[in-house]
Amino acid sequence: MKQYDVVVIGGGAGGLTVAAGTASLGAKVALVEKREDLGGDCLHFGCVPSKALIEAANEVYHARSVSTYGVHASGEVDLKAINARVKASIDHIQEHDDINRFKDMGIDVYIGGASFHTDHEIEIEGHENIYGKRIVISTGSRPNTPPIPGLEETGYITNETAFNLDTLPKKLVFIGGGPIGLELAQAYSRLGSEVTVLEAGPYLLGKEDRDIQKAAQDMLEKELNVITNARVSKTSRQNGQNYVHYSIDEEEYVLEADSIFLAVGRKPNTDTLKLENAGVSMDEKGHVQVDDTLRSNVPHIFAVGDVNGGLYFTHVAGYEGKTVVQNALYGLRRKVSYDHIPWNTYLTPEVFHFGLTQDEAQEKHGDIMIYKTELDQVDRFVADHATNGFIKIITDTKGKIISAHAIGKGAGDWMQTVILAVQKGMKIGDLSNMIYPYPNHTASIENASNQYWRAKLFNGKIQKISEKFIKLFR
Repeated sequence: MKQYDVVVIGGGAGGLTVAAGTASLGAKVALVEKREDLGGDCLHFGCVPSKALIEAANEVYHARSVSTYGVHASGEVDLKAINARVKASIDHIQEHDDINRFKDMGIDVYIGGASFHTDHEIEIEGHENIYGKRIVISTGSRPNTPPIPGLEETGYITNETAFNLDTLPKKLVFIGGGPIGLELAQAYSRLGSEVTVLEAGPYLLGKEDRDIQKAAQDMLEKELNVITNARVSKTSRQNGQNYVHYSIDEEEYVLEADSIFLAVGRKPNTDTLKLENAGVSMDEKGHVQVDDTLRSNVPHIFAVGDVNGGLYFTHVAGYEGKTVVQNALYGLRRKVSYDHIPWNTYLTPEVFHFGLTQDEAQEKHGDIMIYKTELDQVDRFVADHATNGFIKIITDTKGKIISAHAIGKGAGDWMQTVILAVQKGMKIGDLSNMIYPYPNHTASIENASNQYWRAKLFNGKIQKISEKFIKLFR
């Protein structure tokens, strides 16, 4: 039986980070992946293909919208051509995650499903068992399939199958109004589908700040049909047509659907790992339970990424992977902190989230200050004719930045300035003192932070002191 310092199960973002990091530091490493290629859900079904689709959809949408300038576009989209473009993006990035690249690092790569035989011994389909001194679980997650009667009869789409469609559905119903569903719902709407989103909660984007939720929903409702507080009871098929049955306050409704898209959360990929053989504890949803050093209840077994039930983002899996490299190899107890983790929802316009929502900030800190700027007050957004949106920075009463939220064109890019400011211990007044090239989208941050000094200079003691000094100076 081959023995390794570290065995990594799962070749997604977190697993690849751990495998490359530990191998580069001299460890003997095995990487086990059930797919024929590496990269995980993000590369093959999530972040990369969805953004490629979104970009194509936006190009189609804008082409149809330029009639103002005398240019007219018509015709239906070729979904096969769009999916070929999506695949080209995946293939290009796949080169970075090529199996041979990791083999060249000295990593033994095993292709096959993995499960625990004991807490140190791993069974791999088609291979002999291997032994790991330390084991890192990074098996990710998959779309959750709720027990809705009729789904097997009508069939359904998820983010894992959407990019295999040959033709664009005319009527597409999304069950679920979270980030994954909404990104693709808007994309398909822009490609030409008649899209309806059914959300069980009172708002779309349930984890976002309320102002963001309202703004995003108002904008999306101009492009697609949004129905909130909708409880889906079943799906059915009759005379070649699919139907989605739902209720609102016990009132029953039915929607026609050529295709049904499930976007109701994610499920951890732990059901085939036989974690009971290793004594590893899971929560009721099947996530591996870990402490803030990412150790499970079995100290030499770690879990990173979606499988541990934290934040379901590729950049979080990578961050956790870097932490585990140190903890697994050297026995350290470095802790992860999610205080400075941002995320972005790639709607048009984009939604940026960093830190607590306004309600959460008020509950935790009591008195807070809010600095908000509408994008129609920022010259570059006016020039771009992209004034839909705003920026909102939340601080304590002393100007320490608690959180920041934005909705606007490219928000995920230009809001990075706020993250750096928080990490460097800067206050909102420091953001105002920066020099921003004109005209720049980042001026939205400048405009919001300038409000801090206006309040200080024009509404406080400084103004009175200044008035007295000026009179004496004269």
